Amino acid sequence: MQVPPGKKVYFLSDFHLGVPDHASSLVREKKIVSFLNQIKDDAAMIFVVGDLFDFWFEYRTVIPKGYVRVLGKLAEITDQGIPIHFFVGNHDMWMSGYFEKELNIPVFYEPAIYHFNEKKFMIGHGDGLGPGDYGYKLLKRFFRNPICNFLFGLIPPYFGMSLATFFSKRSRAANSEKDEHFMGEDREWLISYCKTVLSKEHFDFFLFGHRHLPIEFNLPNNSKYINLGDWIHYYTYAEFDGSQIRLIHY
Repeated sequence: MQVPPGKKVYFLSDFHLGVPDHASSLVREKKIVSFLNQIKDDAAMIFVVGDLFDFWFEYRTVIPKGYVRVLGKLAEITDQGIPIHFFVGNHDMWMSGYFEKELNIPVFYEPAIYHFNEKKFMIGHGDGLGPGDYGYKLLKRFFRNPICNFLFGLIPPYFGMSLATFFSKRSRAANSEKDEHFMGEDREWLISYCKTVLSKEHFDFFLFGHRHLPIEFNLPNNSKYINLGDWIHYYTYAEFDGSQIRLIHY
């Protein structure tokens, strides 16, 4: 895609709508909608890179209660012809067609490659990439298993959503401390992942979420890794204007 003059490509992730409570989440949701309103006139494309919700599971005829403002705004934007691409995160991987059918938003389950103005991008949520974290990688395969999804779907929504929300909050609490600090080049697993990829194939930019901490890191061979931060503490996003990319606080 060639980004037209005056247009931008936007990248944002990790809203975790639903936490820590309904009132706080609603304030955050309204802020996100306000941001989307501001960018829609100059957006060539928008990427939502995972964990839009703190938990999301689509039963056959039921979707989670709430989030009508942000879902309506996403639908309005795609209705105007502005493409939005969504990458599932570790909190909202249980998609089952709702985004595609109702919002006209394609959903991606693995990192994908894009070209904008002769620049090569790798975009994804970032969970399960890089060395280590074998326990989560095994758990992710379990969660993604169609049989496991089918069995979870047999649980009545009230109990299933309550159970999943409980474990989602525990997971986020367990990782909150390390999300607050840059751990160093050798211990940041997504930097390690980017270096491994670069040893085989060149990318100008790697954009991931999941880590929650806003990070800009220069990689070898004029490549750059950007972590998009979150919309809980930092309210950060990235924009590409056709030549330069910036990580910005809203």
